[in-house]
Amino acid sequence: MNYLGILVGSVFIGGVGILGWQAMQPGATQPARTMVPPDTSGLEDGAPIATVKIPAEFSAEAEIGKRVFGAKCAVCHGENAAGQKGIAPPLVHIFYEPNHHSDGAFVQAAKRGVQMHHWDFGNMPPIQGLTDGDVRYIARYVRELQRENGIF
Repeated sequence: MNYLGILVGSVFIGGVGILGWQAMQPGATQPARTMVPPDTSGLEDGAPIATVKIPAEFSAEAEIGKRVFGAKCAVCHGENAAGQKGIAPPLVHIFYEPNHHSDGAFVQAAKRGVQMHHWDFGNMPPIQGLTDGDVRYIARYVRELQRENGIF
């Protein structure tokens, strides 16, 4: 007998069984996530694109990020990163979840700008006067907003 084959087969069958069991548990399905921008046709230019719930409190790092965001980013991305129709996208959106856009992607976007890819707002220019540390604080602020809004 090939004991290694039996062991591997047993582990595989056990894994499939566990996945099946988890899938049948109440609440096991996650809400559908879409990578399609929301319909903004009913919004006026400059209006917030996303409705953003604010956490009861932010970490100290996120508080710093909130202040820097307000000074450098909110003019385009809107108050609380809700975006603005015709100007810039919301950062509190599934497109910017950590598994799709890392904190390092925020740093690179601020340094180098970004070519338009998810939204039809045109290219984002580099942002002058921000250090990598500033952008990491901004990312912390955005991540805490995202978590409060079910994006993680």
